[in-house]
Amino acid sequence: MPFRLLIPLGLLCALLPLHHGAPGPDGTAPDPAHYRERVKAMFYHAYDSYLENALPFDELRPLTCDGHDTWGSFSLTLIDALDTLLILGNVSEFQRVVEVLQDNVDFDIDVNASVFETNIRVVGGLLSAHLLSKKAGIKVEAGWPCSGPLLRMAEEAARKLLPAFQTPTGMPYGTVNLLHGVNPGETPVTCTAGIGTFIVEFATLSSLTGDPVFEDVARVALMRLWESRSDIGLVGNHIDVLTGKWVAQDAGIGAGVDSYFEYLVKGAILLQDKKLMAMFLEYNKAIRNYTRFDDWYLWVQMYKGTVSMPVFQSLEAYWPGLQSLIGDIDNAMRTFLNYYTVWKQFGGLPEFYNIPQGYTVEKREGYPLRPELIESAMYLYRATGDPTLLELGRDAVESIEKISKVECGFATIKDLRDHKLDNRMESFFLAETMKYLYLLFDPTNFIHNNGSTFDAVITPYGECILGAGGYIFNTEAHPIDPAALHCCRRLKEEQWEVEDLMREFYSLKRNRSRFQKKTVSLRPWEPPAEPGTFSSPEEQAREEPPAKQKIPLLSCPSQPFTSKLALLGQVFLDSS
Repeated sequence: MPFRLLIPLGLLCALLPLHHGAPGPDGTAPDPAHYRERVKAMFYHAYDSYLENALPFDELRPLTCDGHDTWGSFSLTLIDALDTLLILGNVSEFQRVVEVLQDNVDFDIDVNASVFETNIRVVGGLLSAHLLSKKAGIKVEAGWPCSGPLLRMAEEAARKLLPAFQTPTGMPYGTVNLLHGVNPGETPVTCTAGIGTFIVEFATLSSLTGDPVFEDVARVALMRLWESRSDIGLVGNHIDVLTGKWVAQDAGIGAGVDSYFEYLVKGAILLQDKKLMAMFLEYNKAIRNYTRFDDWYLWVQMYKGTVSMPVFQSLEAYWPGLQSLIGDIDNAMRTFLNYYTVWKQFGGLPEFYNIPQGYTVEKREGYPLRPELIESAMYLYRATGDPTLLELGRDAVESIEKISKVECGFATIKDLRDHKLDNRMESFFLAETMKYLYLLFDPTNFIHNNGSTFDAVITPYGECILGAGGYIFNTEAHPIDPAALHCCRRLKEEQWEVEDLMREFYSLKRNRSRFQKKTVSLRPWEPPAEPGTFSSPEEQAREEPPAKQKIPLLSCPSQPFTSKLALLGQVFLDSS
């Protein structure tokens, strides 16, 4: 007998007061301008509370109006909120915080840090802020975006994570000590997302700095997961990074796995990488074949495909947004509407929701103000303009303000059934939840640029176009400008061509209008390390460079992205 879901009738919307921006009897959509201002006020209530009560700690404890360190002692909320400030238009505070971070954040500390969280929150946040610095009115140094203080901080933080990747499989440990590396006796069991969520940040870092080691280790980790999938095309939840054996064999799209799939798609778009997209599409087939039932996604045994947990996890709500990035709008909307019924039942998404029973799972009744459903609404609204998606944004604003707002910020909802609160405000509330809500209601924000405006900047490699749109959000909602990767990431063959050109230029001593008389600073050629290894300078010196290719000189490469950029929530595929 086939498995069927029994969805309970009569799911009731939470009884929340509606403001004048909510839809009326005539069905008019929420007023974006009204809710945009509401979201901005919510952000500053939380942000100011952090500054007044919790800085320099990582996060705010809103019930006791103090702070605590959670992920490493980096003033994490300040880093996570930085690009949100600019998206809300606060240039002066962005500039102030950049100075504070440069003066006070130190990664040379004896702290055990999550490799995954440090990457997505700290490295991702610093990279995004670095790439937005010029737009924020900061006087950038010569060579930007290929250099800059925030980029150097991001590189320093990422280098502290590299020892975690030195395993027999190339898959990283989950925790690393920032001063001493991987602790002896550290558990080798890491979740799938903790292995496959580096390519966006690390490839960006390699492209901006010219050091291939970051992208190399991220790609090796991705490939090892791909090679470890089951015969039916699924991956489990936790794996031993020393042996490559699966420890938890539940397969799904939610907690422990989620951002691995996300980064295959976003990495494919960011890097014009057909292989990454092909990997995701193969996974997508298996996911639809074995885990999808009536537009819900369940957990199954990775080798047999049998249902192991018929639950919806709140972290899975990113999936409709990801579907929109590959153009699968119809399936995305159907799944989104399923998730939205859960929100309307409780006024938020419980961490676990038993689908057949239509209710929360014991000890998983909380809602820590996660962004994933709002994130999907933002993507889908850009693609469809469906007012239902604005209604979700309205409901989120009303729910969070009614249930979670306290004197010192917004508190995690410990139990959606009785609205008990917990003494924590995660940094992602400012980095993601508020950002996606604001962008949902702000159709003209620079993040949504369709290419009609842009900035031309001069780099050591020639002119480059930035700010034209198509931003790729990392899994902590830090936007990365894909064009920036082409400003600094020059093929080594091109560097040799440029060097030959400059020698010819100076030997002939001619003035040609298309060249400026200035020294171009070029990185010496360094061959990339073998996957999972770190070559010494002596070993690099013995490597032979590849044969030269004829490539146009001193020109910023065009951007015929293989999957194109995700503009207005759509992916435009090549017609060829």
